[in-house]
Amino acid sequence: MSATDTSTDAATADDEPVPGPKRLQPHQISVLIGILIALVVVVSGIAASTLQWHDDSPIQREVFGGIPGAVKFAFYVILPIMFIFGSVMFANRVRNWERGGPDRRSITPRNAKKRMERLRAGLYMQTLMRDPAAGVMHSMIYFGFLVLLAVTSILEINHQLPPEAKFLHGGVYEAFSFVGDLGGVVFTAGVIWAIVRRYIQRPYRIRIKTKPEHAVILGVLLTIGVTGFLTEGFRIAAEDMPYFEKWSFIGYPLALAFENLGSLDGWHEAMWIIHVLSFVAFLVILPVTMLRHIFTSPLNMYLSEKDRPKGAMKAMPNLMETELESFGAYRVEDFTWKQLLDTDACTMCGRCTAVCPAHATGKPLDPREIVLKTGEVMAATGNPVVSPPIGVDGEIKVSADLIFERITPEEVWACTSCKACDENCPVNIEILDKVLDMRRYLTLMESDFPTELGTAFRGMENSGNPWGMSQSERGDWAKDLEGIKILDGGDPLTAEYLYWVGCAGSFDDKNQKVTQAIAKLLMRAEVSFSVLGPAEHCTGDPARRSGNEYIFQMLAMQNIETLDSMGVRKIITQCPHCFNTLGNEYPQLGGHYEVVHHSQFLEELIESGRLDMTGAHLEDRIVYHDACYLGRHNDIYTAPRNTLGSIKGIEVVEAPRNGTKSMCCGAGGARMWMEEHIGKNINVERSQELLATGADRIATACPYCYIMVDDGVKAQGVEDDQVKVGDIAIHLLEALENAESTAQPPMSQIVES
Repeated sequence: MSATDTSTDAATADDEPVPGPKRLQPHQISVLIGILIALVVVVSGIAASTLQWHDDSPIQREVFGGIPGAVKFAFYVILPIMFIFGSVMFANRVRNWERGGPDRRSITPRNAKKRMERLRAGLYMQTLMRDPAAGVMHSMIYFGFLVLLAVTSILEINHQLPPEAKFLHGGVYEAFSFVGDLGGVVFTAGVIWAIVRRYIQRPYRIRIKTKPEHAVILGVLLTIGVTGFLTEGFRIAAEDMPYFEKWSFIGYPLALAFENLGSLDGWHEAMWIIHVLSFVAFLVILPVTMLRHIFTSPLNMYLSEKDRPKGAMKAMPNLMETELESFGAYRVEDFTWKQLLDTDACTMCGRCTAVCPAHATGKPLDPREIVLKTGEVMAATGNPVVSPPIGVDGEIKVSADLIFERITPEEVWACTSCKACDENCPVNIEILDKVLDMRRYLTLMESDFPTELGTAFRGMENSGNPWGMSQSERGDWAKDLEGIKILDGGDPLTAEYLYWVGCAGSFDDKNQKVTQAIAKLLMRAEVSFSVLGPAEHCTGDPARRSGNEYIFQMLAMQNIETLDSMGVRKIITQCPHCFNTLGNEYPQLGGHYEVVHHSQFLEELIESGRLDMTGAHLEDRIVYHDACYLGRHNDIYTAPRNTLGSIKGIEVVEAPRNGTKSMCCGAGGARMWMEEHIGKNINVERSQELLATGADRIATACPYCYIMVDDGVKAQGVEDDQVKVGDIAIHLLEALENAESTAQPPMSQIVES
């Protein structure tokens, strides 16, 4: 979409343009499509007027029956003009996308299948069905409209055929009439449902973004549906009620109601004109209102497959070597063309807003507004200027192509990077990428970040961890454990696995217990592993998620050098953030490792029998809290549940929000090191929800989640003896130790023997 060819895999910010044949730009293709459609309509009109082929079958319908020649002429003149107008208006929007930077979204043998699956999901409305009510309503409008469009097109095709080739007669015509009315009923009912939903039921996420253009769109669609039936009814009545038209099960009863009216031909002509004009109005508003998502949403879904893992941020050049003078996004042009397409693909449904933990707890962030405000700046500064994604208040002015004219730093920093907005968007809009790109600009270019982050940055830069603790203390958790091999950075790894403990697992009191539990479980299963201790540094996730790419690269390169010099290939992590960074982002800097999260590894050990669960039991009710960087960022949902499910006597229950819709603990996106000054604390909100399940235990699989949920539970006055919060490894080890204690014979038996 940008000046850099997006179909080549070699595109980078520093690539030189490769000479070659000049290709059509996307906006030119849009205009070309409009011209081709217009030509088809013009040729169709000329052919129908000159050839005048008729069908002599007694069961058929005359096209343009009762419509004067002058009106038919106007139809074939106005419609092509409107198709060209619509394509030009749409092309102007496409030119805005082209302002963005390169983004490799080309189709390849590797992603072709997934591309087509996502396109099919968009065209079939599958993703909308996550919300059944909205999904069915949209499907009725969408598929009903497609049926009506197909019926009209088939009628026109039949109109052009010679008499011997015409097929819309007899039983075929009767079936055609039935299908047409069925499509019209479904379409009109869907529109009425949409009106009721938006203006009577008024769900919060819809109510807060209802604008006058919604009334215009729904009014035009309703007019198309209603006038279609009225036109049909007057036509049938004017033709003296042919018996075969009974297959028009809506039009025929209407005709019975109209047959005693005078001037039926005049009524038919008037309704026909209104019906056609309503379709013309549809073509006018299609490219300039949110109705454009009919095209842009499926396109966005088709292009959503990226050349990087789901949990990885966009790569940046080596900051020590690059000649770039600006980093991150603060202008429209700093986003990629795909990120700008996102703003025109948004359906304004608000599903991202509904699942955002920051928004739910009163923070200034609304993910939908991030998309719409970006689109507003893009639209207002385009050449030419185009309409915003959705209407805005008159006093809102955009004077330059600066994103922060409409988006505040407070909105950007409120994000926990939980990815709930991206995961629940029915059209695959990438909201989190925009937020993180803006953070990069604020941190690297403006040093505009929350004060508390400065301490974490200094800790990572000077001490190798965000807590600023001494690296010499990294291995202290293993002092009381025998058999733990702590390596120096230069030692070769002779074990099969490197156990990457992480900063929280090394320094946080709560998570040191998790580290010890995992180590004990690995030793029980006779897994060959070693740990780095002081040679391990923070992976850089907190720095990268807070926009400090410089510190991230510094830490990542240091870790990669250490791991490669030791010959490390397989890594076990207990932190989903470390898991995501080591596995998904270190390859951007040349570090390629086989990384497994401890929940996956424990599941594998249990399934293979290496970790014997015979007799392991807990007579408790337990609820699992999904970690965002394990679940939504890496699609790992079943491994922790299967691990817990292997414990006998335990009842695993689910929180109302779980899986892809699970609520964040509030610590992701470097929020672990930022205070919450506005609204309710996210961890308190989530902890209350987990406690409401009536569980005796709460299981986590992330050190941040453990800290936040445990603190949230304690804030409710609930102590460990009432509800025990702990990592899955802690619960699993306790179950195994229970098996050992119950397996011991009574003391009397020991004495007698």
